[in-house]
Amino acid sequence: MGGKCPSRKVKKRRFSHKTARRTKFLLKGDDAVYEELQKVDSEKKPLPRDEDLPGMGQYYCLHCDRYFANMTVRDEHFKTKRHKKRLKQMSGPAPHTQLDAELAAGMGMPDNGPTLMTM
Repeated sequence: MGGKCPSRKVKKRRFSHKTARRTKFLLKGDDAVYEELQKVDSEKKPLPRDEDLPGMGQYYCLHCDRYFANMTVRDEHFKTKRHKKRLKQMSGPAPHTQLDAELAAGMGMPDNGPTLMTM
């Protein structure tokens, strides 16, 4: 009785168009979005018009780093579970940065301890 499942090959061949679409627009990292949120309102610039972005780049969610085609779609996004989870994540403590990761891996500044004697 054994052998491979006949439907296994079919599952491998499936191509997800959603994941290909998501990777088309690169997202900022959590630490970059967090720093952008911490800026004072006077430092923030108005969104420039960009023909390559959806909605000419005018409808943007700062927390999720996403552009939307129009205001109604953006407002619907504000009600989603994904956006609310992201809001909660960004209002908490600062996310880890590359420097934190390097220090945890022991790749930061060398600490040789205090000097005992100088001659």
